[in-house]
Amino acid sequence: MSVNVTMPALSPTMTEGTVAKWLIAVGETVPSGDVIADIETDKATMEVESIEDGVVAHILVEAGSENVAVGTVIAILAEAGEAVDAISATPVTAAADEAPAAPTETLAEAPANTPAETPIAVAQTSVTQTGMAQTAVAQKSMAETSKRIFATPLARRIAANKGIALDGLTGSGPHGRILRRDVEAAPAAPAVQITPASANAMASSAATGASELVANSQMRQVIASRLQQSKQQAPHFYVTVDCQIDTLLAARRALNEKAPDGVKISLNDLVIRAAAMALMAVPDANVAYEDTHTRRFQHADICMAVAIDGGLVTPVIWAAETMGLAALSQTTADLASRARQGQLRAAEYTGGSFTISNLGMFGVREFAAVINPPQGAILAVGAGEQRPVVVDGALTVATVMTVTLSADHRAIDGAVAAQWLQSFKGFVENPVTMLL
Repeated sequence: MSVNVTMPALSPTMTEGTVAKWLIAVGETVPSGDVIADIETDKATMEVESIEDGVVAHILVEAGSENVAVGTVIAILAEAGEAVDAISATPVTAAADEAPAAPTETLAEAPANTPAETPIAVAQTSVTQTGMAQTAVAQKSMAETSKRIFATPLARRIAANKGIALDGLTGSGPHGRILRRDVEAAPAAPAVQITPASANAMASSAATGASELVANSQMRQVIASRLQQSKQQAPHFYVTVDCQIDTLLAARRALNEKAPDGVKISLNDLVIRAAAMALMAVPDANVAYEDTHTRRFQHADICMAVAIDGGLVTPVIWAAETMGLAALSQTTADLASRARQGQLRAAEYTGGSFTISNLGMFGVREFAAVINPPQGAILAVGAGEQRPVVVDGALTVATVMTVTLSADHRAIDGAVAAQWLQSFKGFVENPVTMLL
């Protein structure tokens, strides 16, 4: 029996992905465990391995296809002893697809536990059998009709670029699915005739409100969804404190002078270390709200926000409180480098108990960050800059760094947030205490 290769869920937040590259070809023998494709997720590009032995019979989703839903059959393997030519290009799916369809008129009598998509599948099969497709489509709205157009993501993109309506095409793929070749074979939409009057109107419009539409990447859509969820569901409150960091900077210089080759401790490494120690000192801040209970984390599993092309990722430094500064520095440098190259594994950016977002390198004085759900807090770190301060009644100049803690009031009270910031400030201004 043939084996379906489906789009895998490579992270808890992944709902769709892009087939970046196939590493196999039709007719090629694929042992179990071999890498068969590179899949772009919302966070990184990851290798996908075959879970079965077989011979590649069909590749159903072309390289470069975007927005392929998790669970979609992307290739079909023939098992040992099966003839590749005898394998159908139509995936063998759930038994519901093979069962005879009920007439369209009886859909309202379907059992209550029937999946939401079953009526559509049944209606399509029934319409095909009874020749009522045109009547059914005419009775549907344009929105409903568009949902019934089966086309690959690549075909949809090409059609949009060429101005071709998919509802006017006949697909040559399985079950009439519109493929790339169907779109490329169709004539492009006729060019719009521009009259002098319309040209003047367009020029006026461009002068007053020129713009362009840029498609949101899968990463941007996930970021938007998660942060909107965070702002809507988690009641944020903000606590800000100034930290004098002259002693911290001096300690950093001394540490780097004695550090072995290849180790360079950054200010961000020291901030992460101070945050980890503060989370251990104030465990009530190292929590996440989960409806009927609050999860308290045993370690300071700190996520650090890393800006990449098109968005950001938050690789996790697991049990940061157990790391020395040299090990912490090497870990953060490695995670940040691989994050920018899209080479993180799912386990390296999934989870965590607390997040740090540092915009100090961009000269930002202070800001308030949005909590990284489902965590309970995030620390926004600004730039260290020289400011006038009063010490023992005398005006002097010190290097000051402003930090703002955004906390989820469902899990963290104001007093707890203040205690955590007090502890963090203590470690930053007296860095020797981080070594105790």
